[in-house]
Amino acid sequence: MLLPAAMKITALETVRLGEHPNILFVRVHTDAGIVGLGDTWRLVETTEDYVHGVAAPMLLGEDPTAIERHWRNMYRTAGPGLRSAEIQGLSAIDVALWDVFGQAQGLPVYKLMGGPTYDKVRIYNTCAGYRYGGEKPRGVDATYTDGRAAGPYEDLDAWKTDAGKLAKDLLAQGVSAMKIWPFDQFGPETHGQWITGAQIEEGLRPFRQIRDAVGHRMDVALEMHSVWNLPSAIRIAKAVEPYDPMWFEDPIRMDNLDALAEFKRSTHIPTTASETVATRFAFREMLERHAVSIVMFDCGWVGGLSEAKKVANMAEAHHLPVAPHDCTGPVNYVADVHLDFAVTNVFVQETVRAYIHGWYQELVTALPRIENGYVFPPEGPGLGTALKPEVFERPDVTVRRTPAH
Repeated sequence: MLLPAAMKITALETVRLGEHPNILFVRVHTDAGIVGLGDTWRLVETTEDYVHGVAAPMLLGEDPTAIERHWRNMYRTAGPGLRSAEIQGLSAIDVALWDVFGQAQGLPVYKLMGGPTYDKVRIYNTCAGYRYGGEKPRGVDATYTDGRAAGPYEDLDAWKTDAGKLAKDLLAQGVSAMKIWPFDQFGPETHGQWITGAQIEEGLRPFRQIRDAVGHRMDVALEMHSVWNLPSAIRIAKAVEPYDPMWFEDPIRMDNLDALAEFKRSTHIPTTASETVATRFAFREMLERHAVSIVMFDCGWVGGLSEAKKVANMAEAHHLPVAPHDCTGPVNYVADVHLDFAVTNVFVQETVRAYIHGWYQELVTALPRIENGYVFPPEGPGLGTALKPEVFERPDVTVRRTPAH
């Protein structure tokens, strides 16, 4: 193997799957035979064009360990603020470069970034199911015969049917925190401009079921998906407050941080935001306006591991915790967990058990160990995971490669 200082990037490669149309894997190849892996979610075609048309000319033939320099150069091609295809491509590449660096050094990424800071980190379950996020059965034109995916963790249907029963099932696995979004269903009717009393009462039903079934043994976060205007978001929050939720997440769109700060002041429950925001520069404004209680970001959207650590450090300077987001892809999840063990202010790590026990395992070679409601440090050099060889033999795979000339 070449010494890390002598390595050069020889190709950038993207991998897409028809079964998972919203995920884009990015692989960075080197002349040392080391291949780094990242992923990102949504805006797949545009992000792929960015990787090959904009990022590749800047990276090919360069030293993959010059991560900060590459981040700066790629960022100059993108805009700050809400995430974009450019930032998503940058994010996936940055994660892949850290993977290369770790493999070259024979160390896990979290150790290169200063960890481990914890022995284990608490997880919560986002109660999505197998179909959530646009996943399709194998073959783009195939359909599920009964309208749903097979498997034991169709948690989206479960909380809509009996959230108390789902809470008991999660507690039996040692998971003591969950996230649901029962008010989203009412947003489209009015484009989030108002919500009725009857709708609020219906949205409270899962919270009542959980508290009746397990009391306060389960922490319950309310995901609001930026559906509502400010008055409606505040009204919903006031109705949910008596059930003592863990947090209110993305109550409004992140394009007015003064309004977000007003929402935060309206409630004693923590306000969490936001995976829809990218780069330290946008989070600086959010923190300076005291608009958030818990800082959430996604390594595949915020600017990669490099930027995620800077945002976490900035949050720590404001005495605030971070809660990395994952409802997207297996490599992003692994990167999140590396970050968890490289910072000192992580609050909780998002997981989706339908993904962890389902399609994540089908695509990558390894995932961090989870036991009794906690995730443990990843093992192996770099990220400690890779795409399985059989991924490249699937009938729905599309691989695009830009080599150095």
